[in-house]
Amino acid sequence: MENDIFQVVNMNAGDARKSFQWYKNQINNLGSSIAARDLLGKEKLTNRLIPGNMYLFVYDPKHKDTLPYYDIYPLVLPFRRLPDGFLGINLHYLPYLARFKLLGELNKLAKDKNITENTKIQLSWQLLSSSSRYFAATACVKHYLVSHLKSNFLKINFSDWVTAAMLPIEGFKKAPKQKVWRETTRKLSL
Repeated sequence: MENDIFQVVNMNAGDARKSFQWYKNQINNLGSSIAARDLLGKEKLTNRLIPGNMYLFVYDPKHKDTLPYYDIYPLVLPFRRLPDGFLGINLHYLPYLARFKLLGELNKLAKDKNITENTKIQLSWQLLSSSSRYFAATACVKHYLVSHLKSNFLKINFSDWVTAAMLPIEGFKKAPKQKVWRETTRKLSL
């Protein structure tokens, strides 16, 4: 199913860059049956995580009992490896338009001049926290523990990043996504 979703949107886009509203309409046309568990088919999963790529996976937070909410299907741009896991930007904590804008800014950091399947974004905390262009990312940085991963990683091809970010596959527990987005937006306003 993963290939079908991305292929349909990519075929409709052709080689043209499209607007936020265009992507939103394409996702709406696919229907409401899109689920993260469907995208996490076994044939494309990897256990290798490389900072600068985008991944979807299943996660069970260590402190879920005390967290006000959490995402069990993070869509993450990892940027730093740690001894016990990694730090990454979980795009699900941002409303769709903010995701779209952030990815537009991050696209400017693409490592290769030609966008290919191997294109990665060069990210560091210093860069993210020091530039207002990436300010939205600072409210979405999460620490993921390897011991709490519940699946391998679905690597999202660079050409599918915007489509993946626009899919309604957030898996928030203890709060609806609208509340999470309001709180993230409030953090960004301070």
